Amino acid sequence: MLVIVGYVIVMGSVFGGFAMAGGHLAALWQPLELLMIGGGALGAFFVGNSMGVMKATFKDLPSILKGPKYSKDSYMELMALLYELLTKVRKEGLMSIEGDVEKPEESPIFSKYPKIVADHHVVEFITDYLRIMVSGNLNAMEIENLMDVELETHHHEAMISSHVIAKLADGLPAFGIVAAVMGVVHTMESVSLPPAELGMLIAHALVGTFLGILLAYGFVGPLAGLLEQKAEEGGKMFQTIKITLLANLNGYAPAMAVEFGRKALGSTERPGFAELEEHVKQKR
Repeated sequence: MLVIVGYVIVMGSVFGGFAMAGGHLAALWQPLELLMIGGGALGAFFVGNSMGVMKATFKDLPSILKGPKYSKDSYMELMALLYELLTKVRKEGLMSIEGDVEKPEESPIFSKYPKIVADHHVVEFITDYLRIMVSGNLNAMEIENLMDVELETHHHEAMISSHVIAKLADGLPAFGIVAAVMGVVHTMESVSLPPAELGMLIAHALVGTFLGILLAYGFVGPLAGLLEQKAEEGGKMFQTIKITLLANLNGYAPAMAVEFGRKALGSTERPGFAELEEHVKQKR
């Protein structure tokens, strides 16, 4: 929603200011300039990216119209789930969660937390490292190194779409210049026309530069920043899981391990200590 509001403000400010200064909005409507800029940028997008990258970008773009992927409630469910799993391990041993890890969709513990179960990547991350803990072949330091590698890979993949859109935005002003130069070429080959018509052709050419810059910094560029923020937000869920599981591996009780995870959250998503404790009690 904020994206649409932002676009309306951009268009209202730019075009409104132009009209208030006495400019004619009809002069800015140049479909052929848009064709050259948009078509050139789209072609460069296809040339510069693999099919997998393009699919990932198109998949991520709809998320710009949605709110944060993970809310405060999602993190509270996550920490309640981890607390329950780690408490079961503390009371009954690591082998007691083998069934929960192997088939989380059938686990009575996981079934209490539908928001977490609905996220395949989060469930996979939790169960993979609990499975490693059950096997007992790796120590806490080795598991932490493995988590860091996986999180780095996850972060790199999540940032792909923002990098692609940023590069696209960087190229739009150049394509605007290309369109403007093409307009100037057309003007120069029409020097026999009356001055008034030549002035119109030059104005049309300059619109290309204007549109390229406007599209880059007013529309496409901000999308790259927004996609980057969403990638960072998504990574926080995995960081919370990592910190909680490692705290437990280092000997801390489930309640304290969950507290470590809670401290990793930002101020807008972090529940209070008492609030989280009450939520955990309700789920048990």
